[in-house]
Amino acid sequence: MKPAPSWLKTLVQLAVCGALLAWIFQAIFWKEGQDAWEREKRTPGWQELTRWERLEVSWTHGPREVWHDMSRVRPRPFALSLLLMGATILLGIVRWRQVLRVHGLDLSFARAAEISLVAHFFNSFLLGAAGGDLMKAYYAARETHHKKAEAVGTVFVDRIIGLFALLVFTMVAMAANLPLLRADPLFSKLAVAITVMFVGCAVVLFLALRGGVSKGLPQAREWLRRLPKGDFLERLRDSLKPFGNDRTFLVKSFSVSLLLCGVCVLHVQSLAWGLGLELSVRHLFAIVPMITCMVVLPLTPSGLGVRENLFVLMLAVPLIGVEHTAALSLSLLCTAGSLFWSLIGGVVYVSLKGRHHLAELGRPESRAD
Repeated sequence: MKPAPSWLKTLVQLAVCGALLAWIFQAIFWKEGQDAWEREKRTPGWQELTRWERLEVSWTHGPREVWHDMSRVRPRPFALSLLLMGATILLGIVRWRQVLRVHGLDLSFARAAEISLVAHFFNSFLLGAAGGDLMKAYYAARETHHKKAEAVGTVFVDRIIGLFALLVFTMVAMAANLPLLRADPLFSKLAVAITVMFVGCAVVLFLALRGGVSKGLPQAREWLRRLPKGDFLERLRDSLKPFGNDRTFLVKSFSVSLLLCGVCVLHVQSLAWGLGLELSVRHLFAIVPMITCMVVLPLTPSGLGVRENLFVLMLAVPLIGVEHTAALSLSLLCTAGSLFWSLIGGVVYVSLKGRHHLAELGRPESRAD
């Protein structure tokens, strides 16, 4: 049975994205349209309108109300949110350079920043929240002539450690918010899914940093060699071993990742303050990473639709009680902050691509490869 062509998979994921966005926008616009119609005491009554008339009213009043809600964000908290979003990219750069140094690859901060911003740009429309890593791996491989597999491996290690730290952060936050998890079945279902993701990620991370399964299954190495570009894949696999043997690196990288998770929560909190929403920081420390875990899954481009639906559904539970329009506005402002830095990444991509090369400071034996 032939696998589905890539364009068909992309089309399906775009359709899912569009359906999720249409569903949440329609649900909110419908309510805003009904409220506006009844508030203005117009005739005939809302229930007497045809479905098409109600749709017309909804899409006339709904976008206007959401825009009005978003535009009331105070400038200073919004500016702070942009800085905090930039701080998450900065911490990601710091972590990646830590990963690179394990293989003796000395990538300047400026060049690492350029590649990371370009990856963030591509991440705005590639699938999931990690789609830009494909571009990051591509540019990492171009930065060295002798350690291409190792450079690509650093992107994988950087992502898997970041994901594992996010899942650990989320598990701890969920444990500290058990009443919130019991407040709605959605929270309970997400908690189960995230727990499964945590176990799976822990297994993948352990195997990656221990050199895969070849110790227990010797035939796995021979099978790997038979794959297309098997030599490259085998070298890529071997490049992961040093990370598992460097405990200092693991502690530093994991610590930076946890700090990055905390900054993400503060980014959302700053926007909540800007909108005048009374949200518990403790609740946000559970909600934001839970949403982020779901957005990481490659379901839609940049997690669009998934993020908006989860913000609205999770913040609307009685224990929190945020109105749907305000929750959607909060989500859209979060996306706007990310797009701001994506635009900067796009400028970097257009103006600086191909201008720099990595100065490799590998060990003497690595230069002899």
